[in-house]
Amino acid sequence: MANSGIQERVLLVEDDQSLKQLLAEELEDEGLAVHTEYSAEKAFPLLQTWEPDLVVSDLKLPEADGMELLRWSQQLYMQPSFLIITAFGSIPQAVEALKSGADDFLTKPLDLDHFRLSVQRTLQNQRLRKEVSRFRKLVHHQDFQGMIGRSREMRILYDQIQNIARAQGPVLVHGESGTGKELVAKALHDLSPRKNGPFQAINCAGIPADLLESEFFGHEEGAFTGANKKRTGLFPRCHEGTLLLDEIGEMPLSLQSKLLRVVQDGSFRPVGSNLERKADVRIICATNQNLDELTQEGRFREDLYYRLETFSISIPPLRKRQEDIQLLAAHFVNRYNLQLGKEVEGLTEEALKTLQQYDFPGNIRELQNILERAVTFCHERKVDVDHLPFRLQRGNDQYSQARRQGIGEEFMAQCAEDKGVMPSMQEMEKFYLNYVLQQVNGNKRRAATILGISRRTLYRWMEEDS
Repeated sequence: MANSGIQERVLLVEDDQSLKQLLAEELEDEGLAVHTEYSAEKAFPLLQTWEPDLVVSDLKLPEADGMELLRWSQQLYMQPSFLIITAFGSIPQAVEALKSGADDFLTKPLDLDHFRLSVQRTLQNQRLRKEVSRFRKLVHHQDFQGMIGRSREMRILYDQIQNIARAQGPVLVHGESGTGKELVAKALHDLSPRKNGPFQAINCAGIPADLLESEFFGHEEGAFTGANKKRTGLFPRCHEGTLLLDEIGEMPLSLQSKLLRVVQDGSFRPVGSNLERKADVRIICATNQNLDELTQEGRFREDLYYRLETFSISIPPLRKRQEDIQLLAAHFVNRYNLQLGKEVEGLTEEALKTLQQYDFPGNIRELQNILERAVTFCHERKVDVDHLPFRLQRGNDQYSQARRQGIGEEFMAQCAEDKGVMPSMQEMEKFYLNYVLQQVNGNKRRAATILGISRRTLYRWMEEDS
């Protein structure tokens, strides 16, 4: 029934044993994961630990009724859809349930075809609500001109961009690889008086040095071998707009003097031409190198460096604003959900903690690649540590080892106190099973994943333990 590969969950609450079994089989035949209970009190903890997508509940239940369960479900952050089953004589109460937030109600005796259609329709509406929520999150997370972050470092960056955008002089953008230098340049353009003019970017390291001058200024027909026709360069094409020169530190010295001239007065000469041309272009340069050191080494013209540094912006690396990782992760999970047609709801606490403890030498680009892979291979509700690259998981080895050692010491201390003898394997299994269930607040699905067993095996172990 789901279109993402993630099995949707239905919590079925019915005190009639035969009807409960019949409906459970119908739901399982629809490809749904089903958990059954006979009372609202038993069902309530599952709303929090199992997080069902849909609750199907009889209106009349022992002690607390279906209406009470509906009210409990509405207090949760992730509210499930709710379908009420009622006897014919209780229709007024069922209508009241609809007014209180239930999605549909069915009367007994149940028409199974109608039941299946109602479940399908309700789950479809639930998926649509999640999709709308994801779109809203995407909009919400686009904090400033496509840049995401609310840390102090990013707020300072936003202020710098807004102030510098109104000026006309060249801008030098410093930042490590993957920090978003082109995003900053585009924001400077979009917030400037030149926003209606062209914006173009060129990577100075990606074009052979002997062709770079032609890319910048254009060339005349026959200017060099292969120049079969006249070509207009980036500077004239960006007239009254903005040009981003990425990796400016890689520009050859022979071209730097010509760039200095166009920065100073807008003058340039196409390759093979004797005529001066003019272009009104704002230049933004980006680099992950230290241009001051390059000037001292004679690899970058000092006069050009000081001219380009009229305005300077430094983008903080991701490791300096780790509080933004949660926002960025939510943004990328939502993006790849939409691209891949998936319904991953976010990250587990342990996965988020692992990301926040990592240095990210590749910065935001590395985080984006990590989460694209994680969402692609995630067939659970949330991205967990196991979906992250091994290089990130290794950072938790010491913590995990200490944690396992602590569990073992706790167990051995308990055994020594109780019996003064070494425990049997069965006793160790029993202790660890109970320990894991306690740590996950009774979430049997999560416990089975940690233990590396199926839920059926987990239930069997629990029965043997009881």
